[in-house]
Amino acid sequence: MKKSDLKQIIKPLVKECIHEVLLEEGLLSNVVSEVAKGLQAQPIVESYQPPEEVAVKRQMKQSNRKLKEYKENLMKSMGESAYNGVNLFEGTDPIQESQPQKGHSDLGNPHDAGVDISSMMGNSAAIWQALK
Repeated sequence: MKKSDLKQIIKPLVKECIHEVLLEEGLLSNVVSEVAKGLQAQPIVESYQPPEEVAVKRQMKQSNRKLKEYKENLMKSMGESAYNGVNLFEGTDPIQESQPQKGHSDLGNPHDAGVDISSMMGNSAAIWQALK
């Protein structure tokens, strides 16, 4: 069998198979819809942080690192055996250095809840009666 004879036999079969797959099974419509989606302009989204925020974050990280080093050096200078090896500064935060605003006193951090003395004041009448 010659190449041309084989081509004449196979070509219609392949053409029919391709026609079935592309049109009848919907492959062509899927390809066209995906290409159409790709051709639509996608909006470019850019995330931007102002340089000030980046600098502030970097400065905060650096100050936290310096504070940690300071605490470690202070503990070493007091001696490892002092206070039975207890870290006196564990879980502490530095005092916020800020200027007191008008109408506010400089008694510490205004966001600190302080000590709850409501239970002491609740029994004050009974205490005074006991003292009489």
